Amino acid sequence: MSDDNMENGAPPQAPDAAEAAADEMVLQEMQAAKKAPPGPVIEKSVSDLEAIFDVPVRVSVVLGRSKIPVAELLKMDVGTVVELDRQVGEAIEIYVNDRLIARGEIVLVENRLGVTMTEIIKAA
Repeated sequence: MSDDNMENGAPPQAPDAAEAAADEMVLQEMQAAKKAPPGPVIEKSVSDLEAIFDVPVRVSVVLGRSKIPVAELLKMDVGTVVELDRQVGEAIEIYVNDRLIARGEIVLVENRLGVTMTEIIKAA
């Protein structure tokens, strides 16, 4: 029913067929799909993973990045210092097979550089 008919004093009109069909539509209740109960919990141990212990992975540690023109790169010699985009003490990134997995800090272990993880990155 339109507001124009009420304002003009005209008698209300009957709803059209689409409105009548919508009023008569019966709603049906839907059931959620039933899930199977979870299977038995199987305890896993380290020995279950032995098959993958020898799979090689590539671990990369990014200390920082720098953009330089090729001309400057060709001028570099032993002892040239390249300025990176990180501050001293800032967290470094640790990648496994090109996937960021953690952040950490540089440590010195028996006159060698190492990395200690300070934050594990959750998979998205």
